[in-house]
Amino acid sequence: MRGVDVNWDDLRFHLALARQRSLSGAASALGVTHTTVARRLRASEVSLGVRLFDRTPEGFVATSAGAELVAVAERMEEEVLVAEGRVLGGDARLSGMLRASTLDFVFDTFHDVFSSFVQRFPRIRLTLTTETREVSLARRETDVALRLSNTPAEHLVGRRLGRVGFAVYASESLVRQRGRRAGYGAFPWIGRDPRLGGVRLDAWLERNAPGAQVVLRLDGSAMALRRAVQAGLGAHVLPCFYGDATPGLARLGPVHREFGRDLWLVTLRELRETARVRVFSDHVVERFAGMRELLGGDSNGRAHGGTHGGVAS
Repeated sequence: MRGVDVNWDDLRFHLALARQRSLSGAASALGVTHTTVARRLRASEVSLGVRLFDRTPEGFVATSAGAELVAVAERMEEEVLVAEGRVLGGDARLSGMLRASTLDFVFDTFHDVFSSFVQRFPRIRLTLTTETREVSLARRETDVALRLSNTPAEHLVGRRLGRVGFAVYASESLVRQRGRRAGYGAFPWIGRDPRLGGVRLDAWLERNAPGAQVVLRLDGSAMALRRAVQAGLGAHVLPCFYGDATPGLARLGPVHREFGRDLWLVTLRELRETARVRVFSDHVVERFAGMRELLGGDSNGRAHGGTHGGVAS
């Protein structure tokens, strides 16, 4: 494919299709219609005289020629993003757009952290993402992110906000039904989709809740899991600050340290001195100061007992 003249605008369509594997997914990523993606792909194939993608049951898969163009697109994207990061890194204005991402249950519990930032810095236009998937800092899907991780990626810089504790929760009605002294194995359980990390909980249940049955599996949304627990469908491990704040839930036993994860505020090295990123980071750290007990689950006073595997009266 040497000597072929392909511009970046064409390449970004190929790159999006390779990543998303569908016309609709690529269209969503690019902010266009799926017919536009299909038309641009067809125009590229006609112009180059080669097929770039095969349509398979698993989605669009790049051919050898298409993979070559995708590799070029990735290199070009990386160069563009590095240059963009350097420019943004020197931006000293407390105005303009700032993209941030967080977890749905963190926003649900600590939404005042973000609303107070908007009030404090009205000229900064905050766009907040609360998707289940981890958005990419490297691809500029976000400028700064709140993440749960014990090992943040090496290419990121950040500040640790605290350690999040997790415990088992069930609805008060389910606790009354199964008995205040019932062990974990006596409760039905809500699990996660194994493709989204459910295997870890399944292994824990085998060790700590013999005989327990997983009656429902959900995706990675903590809000959906909490609603299912609240509805009395089963027990599940939730962040303590989230479960404790939910009416109608009971904490079953102690904080389980093996589930604990650090809450980090992270960004790229080249963006950390950007004025908007810096003031957002300082604001979030300031608002989370003094919340370590709350994050860790140590400030709860309404848990039902503290013995492993049972609910004390």
